[in-house]
Amino acid sequence: MSAKQIVQDFYKSDALINATVLDIYLHPEVILEWNSTKGFIKMDRKGLLDIATALSKAYIRSKVSISHILEEGNLVSVRYSHYIKTIENPREEMLLAHFIVIWEIKDDKLYRGYQMSQLS
Repeated sequence: MSAKQIVQDFYKSDALINATVLDIYLHPEVILEWNSTKGFIKMDRKGLLDIATALSKAYIRSKVSISHILEEGNLVSVRYSHYIKTIENPREEMLLAHFIVIWEIKDDKLYRGYQMSQLS
């Protein structure tokens, strides 16, 4: 499977709000460096699984809309918007944030990520 296909499959899955699914995609030594509107965050595997668990308590649905995806070797750049449905309002889909991320794939897993986000 190509690096691009791995990343596409990741974002089509429920991995962002389901730690069990997320675990399938993560390399054991994964690191995500994230520049968000709230500052810089560096997360390892445990941190990423913890955030997916936390998100699953607030959101019942997660959808990613990819506008751009580029592959060069084992690097994949993705620009996407993340939509969610909350437990409090399950009928309304809301835009959570816009993202751009570069993923390095190693052993067919997400290995290094460099991400920037902007809240909606």
